[in-house]
Amino acid sequence: MKSTFLHANLNVFDLEKSLAFYQTALGLTECRRMEAPDGSFILVYLSDGTTPFELELTWLRDRTAPYNLGDNEIHLAVRVEDKAAAYALHREMGCICFENHDMDLYFINDPDGYWIEILTSGRDAR
Repeated sequence: MKSTFLHANLNVFDLEKSLAFYQTALGLTECRRMEAPDGSFILVYLSDGTTPFELELTWLRDRTAPYNLGDNEIHLAVRVEDKAAAYALHREMGCICFENHDMDLYFINDPDGYWIEILTSGRDAR
């Protein structure tokens, strides 16, 4: 059997804050949206404009508290063309949460605490 990745889902507490973060920090843009007829949820799909992979942000109307991510042992990974510029932006945004200088990578965290690994475009993400 062969499969193809389509999207990954992250549940978010504040949809507008998350959309602004992903647009500013990673340049992702909304490519489609689905809203429940009763307003109970909104799904927003973000694209990098290059690959077919999408990030789905799910907002649930009845959610009253931020998500508990447990040990937060999962993460997304992205490549950036200009690591120095990305690092400067992320530092200015105050979202860098971990750096590994030996491996030449760092992580940022989004408004809900999800981690995103930042790699240079020439580095294999493994």
